[in-house]
Amino acid sequence: MQTPSIIQLPKFLDDRGNLSFIEENRHIPFKIQRTYWIYDVPGGERRGGHAYNNLHEFIVALSGSFDVVLHDGEKEMRFNLNRSYYGLYIPPMMWREIENFSTNSLALILADSPYDETAYIRDFEEFKSKKHAG
Repeated sequence: MQTPSIIQLPKFLDDRGNLSFIEENRHIPFKIQRTYWIYDVPGGERRGGHAYNNLHEFIVALSGSFDVVLHDGEKEMRFNLNRSYYGLYIPPMMWREIENFSTNSLALILADSPYDETAYIRDFEEFKSKKHAG
């Protein structure tokens, strides 16, 4: 799977509260090596503004909502995440920004490798050049 896509997660409904879960290599197409979350984002702020050379990610809105804006070097795609039982798979070499955070939103991100600052591409023009060269 090398295109961004929404993946529906298992959802068990119960009067006491609902339950969903994610399993690596079953619900998402990679082994989880890192988990992080974004929260307390002030109104109007954006997160992201980068791409990764080889990293695969999966983003879930555990609480609240936000938009994930992806760019493949030619076109922009926008995904609104607002339910905790589905998430967005993002393959490598996709420029990403997260914006329009609602109050008390919580973004959970699963990644297939540990943090490595050298894996980031932080300049959009450099990203487009690498994308078109590959």
